[in-house]
Amino acid sequence: MSRPSSSRRVLRSARTLAPVLAQTAKVTVTDVVGRFRAGSDASTPDVSVPAPDGLDDYARQVHAVRTVGAAPAAVVDLVSDLGRAHEWLTLHLSWRGERPDRMGVGDEFVQQISLMDIPAQARWRVERADESGFELRGTGPMGITVGLWCTVVAARGGAAVRLDGALDGAPVRGPVGLTAVRSVETALTESLEALAGLLDGSPGRQGRFADEPVLHERTGRMLDPSTPVVIGAGQVVQRTPDLAAPVEPVELAVRALRSAADDAGVSADLLARADLVYAVPTASWTYPDQAGLVAELVGATEAGTVQTSPYGGDGAQLALNDAAQQVADQAAHVVLVSGAEAGATVAALQAQGREPAWTRQDPDAGPDRVIGVDRPANNEAETSVGLGAPIYVYALIESALRGESGAGAEEHQQRIADLWARHSAVAAGNPYAWDPTERTATEIGVPGATNRAVSEPYTKLMCANLQVDLAAGVIVASVAAAQALGVPQDRWVFLHAGASATDEWFVSERADLTSSPAIEAAGAAALDHAGISVADLGPIDLYSCFPAAVQLGARALGLPWQDPDRPLSVTGGLTSAGGPGNNYGLHAVATLVPLLRAQPEQYGLSSSLGWYATKHALGVYSATPPARQFAHLKPAFERPAPRPVRTELDGPAVIEAVTISHDREGNVEGAVLSAITPGGERVLLRREDAAGIEALTAADPLRRTVRLEDGDLVVDGERQPLPAPPPSPVLTGRDGDEVWVITLNRPRSRNAVDRLTAQLLERAVDDAEADDTVRVIVLTGAGDTFCAGMDLAGANRGEVPVTDRRGPLGLTAEPPTKPTIAAVEGPALAGGFELALCADLIVAAQDATFGLPEAKRGLLAAAGGLWRTATRLPRAVALELALVGDPLPAQRLAELGLVNTVVPRGETLASALAAAHRIAANAPLSVRVGKHIVDVAPTWTPAEAFARQSELASPVLLSDDAREGVAAFTEKREPRWTGR
Repeated sequence: MSRPSSSRRVLRSARTLAPVLAQTAKVTVTDVVGRFRAGSDASTPDVSVPAPDGLDDYARQVHAVRTVGAAPAAVVDLVSDLGRAHEWLTLHLSWRGERPDRMGVGDEFVQQISLMDIPAQARWRVERADESGFELRGTGPMGITVGLWCTVVAARGGAAVRLDGALDGAPVRGPVGLTAVRSVETALTESLEALAGLLDGSPGRQGRFADEPVLHERTGRMLDPSTPVVIGAGQVVQRTPDLAAPVEPVELAVRALRSAADDAGVSADLLARADLVYAVPTASWTYPDQAGLVAELVGATEAGTVQTSPYGGDGAQLALNDAAQQVADQAAHVVLVSGAEAGATVAALQAQGREPAWTRQDPDAGPDRVIGVDRPANNEAETSVGLGAPIYVYALIESALRGESGAGAEEHQQRIADLWARHSAVAAGNPYAWDPTERTATEIGVPGATNRAVSEPYTKLMCANLQVDLAAGVIVASVAAAQALGVPQDRWVFLHAGASATDEWFVSERADLTSSPAIEAAGAAALDHAGISVADLGPIDLYSCFPAAVQLGARALGLPWQDPDRPLSVTGGLTSAGGPGNNYGLHAVATLVPLLRAQPEQYGLSSSLGWYATKHALGVYSATPPARQFAHLKPAFERPAPRPVRTELDGPAVIEAVTISHDREGNVEGAVLSAITPGGERVLLRREDAAGIEALTAADPLRRTVRLEDGDLVVDGERQPLPAPPPSPVLTGRDGDEVWVITLNRPRSRNAVDRLTAQLLERAVDDAEADDTVRVIVLTGAGDTFCAGMDLAGANRGEVPVTDRRGPLGLTAEPPTKPTIAAVEGPALAGGFELALCADLIVAAQDATFGLPEAKRGLLAAAGGLWRTATRLPRAVALELALVGDPLPAQRLAELGLVNTVVPRGETLASALAAAHRIAANAPLSVRVGKHIVDVAPTWTPAEAFARQSELASPVLLSDDAREGVAAFTEKREPRWTGR
């Protein structure tokens, strides 16, 4: 199925995707206006509406005209009602201070309006208010003067309405003018469409919400209107599949959303009001555009659509985090999030030899946006030993957790069985649990006829149950929308903070199988943003596909996982409550919501994870309003060194973990062993021979030495620590809160970049780019060399240092968008020079040298060296570097303008950090756009340069930070930047 498009959806999408730059880089406003004007002939007036007097007083003027199916008096009555301005006037954002109810000549009021999607304050005076419309004149920011007219005349079928807007002032005549006036023209056209929808029912907006502070009655606090809040949560469980009329997943999702609308206490029409519809992809049926199909079924045909990546239990919480951010960013007011599985129905049909006859979409269909990370789940080593399914990987992690704790096998089995028994007790009280049966630890932990051993130490009752028919839906809204829609405030549950992060992607390459640095970083960031600690948390739901997942989450967050008085699930977990593919996390939040409503002073936390505890998302919730505006945090954190992994044991190693898998009849299939060599490498082995199984089960093998003798495994010795991983070739860390330092750490190889170094460098940059708190990146090298370029020995072995996205050396094809400073000690040669050229500023030691010696080795500086030197240095110097190949000293390149600062040896990092902090102290928007203009300006023709500069600069000049900077200067204080 496909959904009809509309001009309104086009415009809303353009606004959502263009917070600062994309208005000029992707979609021109005039294009959007042109699409509006391509409407039906019925909207074109059959009479001429004269231009109002006074337009010629302004340098720039625009207007829009259309027919409205209502009497002129009705039109004037609506447009003169200031209490309804938010319903139709898209320039309107909010009021400042007192205002009259209706316009009267001489009235004065202050209004927050939108220019280029940037809030701007306008001080109005009503010059005319009569039966033909109104005239407003006033002042805006930066000395701009503004005018707004509405003229209404009788026309066939109703009234012809003309809106005129005008701007003047130095900024309008200069850099702001063109873009600002285009944004006004778009707003006038859109406003007339909304007005028509209100008065004559023609296709148009279903009503806009007043972006004004909302009083939270219980706390007495005034809330920002864009504060995101969960207003409804619904769940569906279908324990007995309907095989006569099998219900497909999207229909279950729609039922859950309708239940969520009922939970909000308003009509189901709420669903059709959605601005965005999110879907967590189902695993039991394939929908290329699941979000679009759900949107169509609930009547939200003009909503934007978003889906999470095809695989990953982090998707549900990730979708909620992203949805809340869209609301906080004022890109949406009502958002639907849903997911569903019909795995039990599919299994029942297949048992009868039938296939579901469900909706099949065009394979080329797709949502407007896909969020989340998806890559192959396993590397070659893991696949070769049979670690291709979650049950085996999590069982191996469980074994590592036992080894780290020092507990014996029976003791640990009792502990995790107790944990799962407590989960089953929670499920017994959950009306939406798939299997609400309370079980004892013995029933869960001891294998038997109905509880077979799967992969030790796990039994069937310790595994996620995927054959379920479950659905969940959550409605997120702005408090402005919630208030206007009449959702009772006792239904509101606020999203205080969300966070997402990934661990080392391949499990076998993780430094430690018993910890999750990503959960730790995400949890710390979210709790800090919410202003609470773990001790302040009430109900908690940690993702619980297997006991190991709960332990990893609890350890990372600092929660006790063996405390019977501290439940770590509100649903009962993925064994008892059910494991609906990617969507369990949405059930967790839907269950959390009523608990927090009942205890409004409590804070709740829900965590989700995908693949093998690889990608993570979590959220903090409460029925008490947040102290800070919601943020979806993506924290950059110091990552442990990855371990090299191989599948051959050629010496002694320390056993880290063992799992033994069984078939459905209980027979041993094989054993997977993880061991750490003295050099810190991880060795994965699979043994299926009886002697090998016996060696691993005769006594507890964990943390003991393993070796091969004549091909047989030998396990002996006492418990011992695991060897540490080799040093990481890339180190990262923060200097203060806003500067991210990346250090190339191969001093014995003069910091030459091999494949692993390139991969880690790309990841370090990606981390910094994703974290909004990081303002500046500093790149340096360990020891007395910045970087000697590509590791030629590695390249000779076929290990070329090129990454999938950032290209050669992990950086040069796509340098950071954030300001980057290279701190160069010693030589920066070949690829090392090319890395330095990717920086925006270069701080070099007095004895530093830069060169492109590739010609001496039959190579070419094709990672950007030749191109970037040609654009940043005189031709003769660029040719000297390319043809002669000898290095040039830092001082000479400083004189030529390539190096910014030359400092004594050993002082480059300190100098670079000082410069980074000076940059970070400036207005974020000014820095971001200023860097962008400098980067792209060389591609502009002289004819277009000034206009392009003006379009990019206009949002900055009208921003909150621009006003704050001027105010701070006037008041002789430090500015408080918001980045808006």
